[in-house]
Amino acid sequence: MESRGHLLTEQSNPNSQELDRLSSLELVDLFVQEDGRVLQAIATAREAIAQAIDRTAEALAGGGRLFYIGAGTSGRLGVLDAAECPPTFCTPPELVQGILAGGEAALVRSSEALEDRSEDGALALAEREVTAQDVVVGISAGGTTPYVQGAIAEARQRGATSIFIACVPVEQVPSQADLEIRLLVGPEVLAGSTRLKAGTVTKLVLNILSTSVMVKLGKVYGNRMVDVSVTNQKLRDRAIRTLVDLTELSRHEAESLLDRCQQRVKLALLVHWSGVGVEEGRSRLEAAGGQLRKALEGE
Repeated sequence: MESRGHLLTEQSNPNSQELDRLSSLELVDLFVQEDGRVLQAIATAREAIAQAIDRTAEALAGGGRLFYIGAGTSGRLGVLDAAECPPTFCTPPELVQGILAGGEAALVRSSEALEDRSEDGALALAEREVTAQDVVVGISAGGTTPYVQGAIAEARQRGATSIFIACVPVEQVPSQADLEIRLLVGPEVLAGSTRLKAGTVTKLVLNILSTSVMVKLGKVYGNRMVDVSVTNQKLRDRAIRTLVDLTELSRHEAESLLDRCQQRVKLALLVHWSGVGVEEGRSRLEAAGGQLRKALEGE
């Protein structure tokens, strides 16, 4: 077995050599200091992240899907981001999918041994019939996870756009992916525990990626969730408040409009601002590819 001690994510952090002797306040201060490196790592990778946003938005607009794939913490973060897209942006569950080594059971119980099988990563993509229209984001903090490497190789073979997210420099772990996002946050406070800074920076980048893609797909108007899925009282309240804030309607009028437009905020705004009927509004949105601004400008 080859040693992984040279990897940035496995090295010992000189700032936490006395970790087990620190007071609680000193521990908090140390974590604050170290986590400050997260935003700088994202800023350094900004161009690669922007390219990933553009490639992914283009693929999804053309009928493709976005897959996150990983093991352990990296895989769980992908599943989390994918799971939050349907309620936030009213996307179908199949549009953004998270694939975790070990499946659903691995969400709540450690299954790190399953990450060593590269063929399982390839099989996961084959089972989902990944095509050249799709985007596959492999997530591996240390970069060496066979499960993820197998998925990246399979994605390339299938012609899908492949994106690799890792927290080690390319010279330590090269990749064959189409795009690479290297998030160099340095050694962890607790040596090798990549659920810490590596996990935090990965979560932030996935937030940026998925949200920005949805913005480009017309799921947002201004900074409002105009495609929010109204599935509970909290989300219904948010939808009503969005209508009230963006129009001159009272809350009661906004509720009535929302109900008339089948709980679709974007449709309600178009109907209100354009003065068209619900069916006409739906047709205009469909013709505009779901882009509210485009539908309004096309009057």
